[in-house]
Amino acid sequence: MAILEREDRELAEKILRTHKNVKSVLIKKSGRKGRFRLYEFKLFLGDSDTEVVHREYGMRFKLDPKKVYFSPREDTERQRIASFVKEGESVLVLFAGVAPYAIAIARKVRNCRIFCVEINKQACKYARENVKLNRVEGKVFVICADAGKIQFRKKFDRIVMPLPESAIDFLPAAVKHAKKGSIIHLYSISSGENLFSDVEKLIEEKLRGLARFRITGRQKVLPYAPKKYKVRVDIMIL
Repeated sequence: MAILEREDRELAEKILRTHKNVKSVLIKKSGRKGRFRLYEFKLFLGDSDTEVVHREYGMRFKLDPKKVYFSPREDTERQRIASFVKEGESVLVLFAGVAPYAIAIARKVRNCRIFCVEINKQACKYARENVKLNRVEGKVFVICADAGKIQFRKKFDRIVMPLPESAIDFLPAAVKHAKKGSIIHLYSISSGENLFSDVEKLIEEKLRGLARFRITGRQKVLPYAPKKYKVRVDIMIL
């Protein structure tokens, strides 16, 4: 599948002609919107079946971009997070999507258990398929639920929150699942003029009176919009 920003028949036909693995060309009609952060696409040329298998770092992710959110540009960031996880850790991934973060961790770390929480039922379906596709059954567990309401009996060593637009609002709920010494990888949107400081101010406001913490890492992940970036702030719960 190929996705274009505008209708260009000559380019679309060339893509289908030269890339035999590409069966459909879609036109992006909107930015991310709605509860599930979905782009609106229009089928421009090719097969109406828009389900694809994305490959990265030896992993395969089945998905339909018309039904679930997925960013292939975050493959490097997923590997970064996987490299942080230590043997024996229990990991919670909120807003897990089709499970790319969880599977990246499971493939890199031999002894770990990762719990995925995702509210989009279509994403949960694909996540469970991807767990089997990548042979990480028994290590990755998919739960279709609201990240702000789910309750666990156990606490986690590490929590990943890859929802930049609103993860900060779920931070108080995430802290309830964190052990002393746990690391929370929080993603957010930061202004170029106030890179990280605007997000860290919000973290301070959200956790005031709830938990003591220390910022242990900062990462500029990707451009998000003019003068704005998707960033990650790593929070240790004390």
